[in-house]
Amino acid sequence: MAQLKLGRSKVTHAGRLPLNIAKDMVKNKYLYMMLTPVLLYFIIFHYFPMYGSIIAFKDFNPRLGIGGSAWVGLEHFKDFFGGMYFWRVLKNTLMISLYDLIFGFPAPLILALLLNEVKNALFKRSVQTITYLPHFISLVIICGMIKDFTSSDGVINDIIAFFGGERVTMLLEPSFFRTIFVSSNIWQHIGWGTIIYLAALSAIDLEQYEACKIDGGGRWKQMLHITLPGLLPVFVILLILNIGRIMSVGFEKVILLYNPTTYVTGDVISSYVYRIGLQDFQFSFSSAVGLFNSVINFALVIGSNWISRKLNNTGLW
Repeated sequence: MAQLKLGRSKVTHAGRLPLNIAKDMVKNKYLYMMLTPVLLYFIIFHYFPMYGSIIAFKDFNPRLGIGGSAWVGLEHFKDFFGGMYFWRVLKNTLMISLYDLIFGFPAPLILALLLNEVKNALFKRSVQTITYLPHFISLVIICGMIKDFTSSDGVINDIIAFFGGERVTMLLEPSFFRTIFVSSNIWQHIGWGTIIYLAALSAIDLEQYEACKIDGGGRWKQMLHITLPGLLPVFVILLILNIGRIMSVGFEKVILLYNPTTYVTGDVISSYVYRIGLQDFQFSFSSAVGLFNSVINFALVIGSNWISRKLNNTGLW
C-alpha cells in the first residue's frame, strides 16, 4: 500500500511539472524572451551541426551527401593514429596548452591580487585600462604586432642587440614559437581575466579582514587566510574550464603566426584539421580528427570536475 501511494505521488508530481514550467514561463515571459536567442544560437550552431559528425565514419562525397556517402567505420581514425603527423600535432597541442595553463592561467589571479593591494584609485584604474586594451584588439592586428616586434629589426631584437646579442627573426626559429605564442596570450588576455577575480574579491566580507587585523594578521596573512580561500571556488571552476580546453589551441592565431619552418613545434591539432579539411578537402578525415579532439576535451572536463568534487567539493555541477 505504501509503495502504491509513493508511485501515485510520483505520477502526480510528474504531471504537475509541465504545469509549473508553463506558469513560470508566463510569469517570467520577458526573461524567457531574452533567453530565446541564446538557445537558438546553441541549437543552430552547436547542437544541429553534431549531425555532420557522422561524416567522420564515412567516405564523404559532397555530390552524394552525408546519407549517400559510403560507410567506412573507424578507417579515418586509424589513419590519423597511425599517420606520421599524429605524435607531432598531439605533442605540440599538449605542450602549448600546458605552458599556457602553467604560466597563463595564474597570471590574471596574480594581477588581481596585486591590484587589490593598490590604494591609489587612479593608478589602479590606469593599470586595468592598459591591461584590458589588448583583449579588444583584432587578432589579425595582434599577430601583425607580434610579427613586427619579433622581426630581425623589431623592438625585441633592438633590446637584445643593445645588450650584445645577435638579431634573429624569431618566428622563423622553431624553438621560439611556443614561448612567443604563450607569452603573447598572457599579454593579450591577462587584463580581461582579472575581471572575474576582482568581482569575486569584492564579494569577500570586509569584516573578515578587520578581524584578521585585530588578531595581528598583516597583509600577507590576510591574503593567505581570507583572500585566497575566498577566490578558491572561482579559481577551481575556471581551472576546470581551462583543463577542458587543453586540446583546443586556437587555430586562428597559430595559422597567422606559424610557417612551414615552425611546423615542428607550432602545428597543433586544430591547425592540422584546418589544413587537411579546407586546403586538402579531406572532409571525412578532418572530421574524424576534430571528433577525437572534442571527445578528449569532454573527458577532461568530466574527469577534472570529478576530481575537484572529491578533493574540495567544488565543481561545475
